[in-house]
Amino acid sequence: MNMHAGTALVVAGLSAREVGRRRAAVLLVIALPLWFYLVRRDLTGQSIRMLALGIAWSISTLTLFVVNASRGVDPRLRLSGASVLGLVGGRLLAMSGAGTLLALGYWALVSLDQTVPHPFATGLIMLLAALVAAPFGSLVGALLPRELEGALALLSVCAVQMLADPDGLAAKLMPFWSVRQIGTYAVDNAGLSYLWQGLGHFALYWLICTAGTLAIFAYRLRVARYPEPTEPHHEPSAVP
Repeated sequence: MNMHAGTALVVAGLSAREVGRRRAAVLLVIALPLWFYLVRRDLTGQSIRMLALGIAWSISTLTLFVVNASRGVDPRLRLSGASVLGLVGGRLLAMSGAGTLLALGYWALVSLDQTVPHPFATGLIMLLAALVAAPFGSLVGALLPRELEGALALLSVCAVQMLADPDGLAAKLMPFWSVRQIGTYAVDNAGLSYLWQGLGHFALYWLICTAGTLAIFAYRLRVARYPEPTEPHHEPSAVP
C-alpha cells in the first residue's frame, strides 16, 4: 500500500468518526431529501429531481462540516508526513461512500413508489448528485472557512439550481445540472443525448471541484523548507 492510499484510509476513518459524532446532522441529512420528495410526490419527474437535489444539498453540507472540522488537524498531519492528496482523497472517499449509501436507499424507495421508463437512470441521478456534492462541498469548505457562510453558499447554489430555467446558461453553470438532464432521460423518456450530456457535465464538475480543492489545500498546507545548516568554518589557528 503506497503512502497516499494509507493516508487516505486513515483520513477516511477520521472523517467517518467525525460524521458519527454529529448524530443530529446525520438524521437531518437522511430526512431532508425525503421531505423534498414528499412535497412533489404526485408529480413523478419533479419529485425525483427534488429528491436528487435534496441528496446533493445534504451531502455537500455534511462535507462542508467535515472539512471545516479538520482545519486544526490537517497541519499536524502534514507535518507528520501526510500528503495533501491523501488528506483530500480520504475525506472525499468517506463522504462519497456516505452519499452512495444515501442514494441507494432512496433509489430503493423510488423504485417501489414510482414507475418510470428507465429505473436504472433514476438511481444514476441520485448517485451522481451525491458523488459531485462531496467535492463541491469540499471546495466550498476550502474557500469559506466558517460553517455559516459555507452553508448559506451551498443553499444559494441549490436554490438557483432548482429555480433556474434548465435550458438557460445559468442552470448549465450550476454543479447539479446533470440531475436535470439525466432526469429528463429517465422520467420523460427523452433521447440518449440527455443521458450523455448529464454524464459529461457531472464528470467536468467533479474534476473542477476536486482539482480546485487539491490546489487550495496544497497552497494552504505547504510545508516550509529551510536550507540545511552548514558546518561552521574554522580558521586555522595561528602557530605561536
